Amino acid sequence: MEADFVIVGAGSAGCTLAYRLSEAGQSVIVIEYGGSDAGPFIQMPAALSYPMGMARYDWGYRTEPEPHLGGRRLACPRGKVIGGSSSINGMVYVRGHARDYDHWAKAGAAGWSYADVLPYFKRMESWHDGGHGGDPDWRGRDGPLHITRGPRSNPLHQAFVAAGAEAGYALTDDYNGQQQEGFGPMEQTVWQGRRWSAANAYLRPALQRPNCHLIRGLALRVVFEHDRATGVEIAQGRAVRQVRARREVILAASAINSPKLLMLSGIGPAEELEKHGISVRADRPGVGANLQDHLEVYVQMAAQLPVTLYPYWQLIRRTIVGAQWVFTRRGLGASNQFESAAFIRSRAGVDYPDIQFHFLPLAVRYDGTLPFRGHGFQVHTGPMRSKSRGRVRLRSADPAKAPEIRFDYMSHPDDWTEFRAAIRLTREIFSTDALKPFVNHEISPGARAFSDDALDDFIRAHAESAYHPCGTCRMGAGDDPMAVVDPETRVIGVDGLRVADSSIFPRITNGNLNAPSILVGEKASDHILGRALPPDPSEPWIHPDWREKQR
Repeated sequence: MEADFVIVGAGSAGCTLAYRLSEAGQSVIVIEYGGSDAGPFIQMPAALSYPMGMARYDWGYRTEPEPHLGGRRLACPRGKVIGGSSSINGMVYVRGHARDYDHWAKAGAAGWSYADVLPYFKRMESWHDGGHGGDPDWRGRDGPLHITRGPRSNPLHQAFVAAGAEAGYALTDDYNGQQQEGFGPMEQTVWQGRRWSAANAYLRPALQRPNCHLIRGLALRVVFEHDRATGVEIAQGRAVRQVRARREVILAASAINSPKLLMLSGIGPAEELEKHGISVRADRPGVGANLQDHLEVYVQMAAQLPVTLYPYWQLIRRTIVGAQWVFTRRGLGASNQFESAAFIRSRAGVDYPDIQFHFLPLAVRYDGTLPFRGHGFQVHTGPMRSKSRGRVRLRSADPAKAPEIRFDYMSHPDDWTEFRAAIRLTREIFSTDALKPFVNHEISPGARAFSDDALDDFIRAHAESAYHPCGTCRMGAGDDPMAVVDPETRVIGVDGLRVADSSIFPRITNGNLNAPSILVGEKASDHILGRALPPDPSEPWIHPDWREKQR
């Protein structure tokens, strides 16, 4: 129950930290409340809709009623399992755009510009282009995290990309390489037909070392001696024990649970802590603030050709797909089916993409239910850089109680303008000749939703989280009163404590957040070990006419 480093959370960043610190000869204990990730519901890529709705694997958080979305309470899944949210996510791999990290650096996260983080992306990747091209000079080849591309054998994948080109957008062979902007193949954390989570990539190899151990338990609070973190108090059944850290405690418990644990430990807004009878150790008003997410809708089309995945949603065919995967790790079960994508700009004057498209050759909801009985396909779309900000607060001083989560979605007027643009630009793509042979009619938003008011009503009623919460322990300069951690990931105001997960993002990155979360674990490990990779000055592609042209 003692090690050099104690890490709370076996998620994307926590597993990475365990791997890198133990690799360097440090002793590590990882604390995880969730259980095993074994079994097809997690390991089979096509089964992705199952684990995030299962209490066994998901904390099951929901937002407070969202005032700008008709008072709806939205799902906010977080992984409660080995691998954390990398074991229940959609397995989509997106680094983010270079400008995202340059913004981080300008916002006070010195040393986190794109030149600084690109070497860490390369270090973590084992990239397989599958013969589809790409930017090999921008990618890593021998890291723990395998990244592949789906077979794209369904004709709709090629038609979607052709539609983007017909509409005047750029094509990109590798949105994780030099050029994010454009239409092209989507990448996934799948290897040899299996979900390649942070547990598979990082934690399991780390646990093979004698200096890395996993302990099951619910983290209750960080233990301090004077102002130095010396361990973590955990509950194991009815017993309460301490796990001691000789050097540092590292919180990697998610953008929801890391700020919760800081506040339970007396670090956070003083007024908030005193309200719950918690002694204030460090008054940090930024703890729990700056909560961000990606919100999205499905633009869905009924198909007039029987080429979609709809027949495989029937029980018998699903069983056959599952059996094929169990015995061979091949077939439809071996892909998340997100195999084509795009990043575009909503208007002229935006210098890098602010809209993402996930294309799927099926009309289906995240929970696996079908809104339409028949062949269909869809795009998940929404703005990348919402200006709305929310907050995570304690519900009580009881660590077993879920926190209050308020994203305050769509509270900024610009979000509505950007969201309408995303829907209208999607419709334009779906109206091209490239997709004309496949389109029958629009399912959602539907033929009546064309005015601004009608689209706003649709967004209000149907927008869902893309499950990308971040920002609640914002990284910034040490003298920034709203920063929670400094650029070395150290919690400001105490010693021996760091936070390293998506909660430290100053601003949300373009696309899905698993890759940037693993990046945080990679780079934080070097900060802890007192080393750094040399910067890579490679320049990303920016549309040369972005000031005057939308595409």
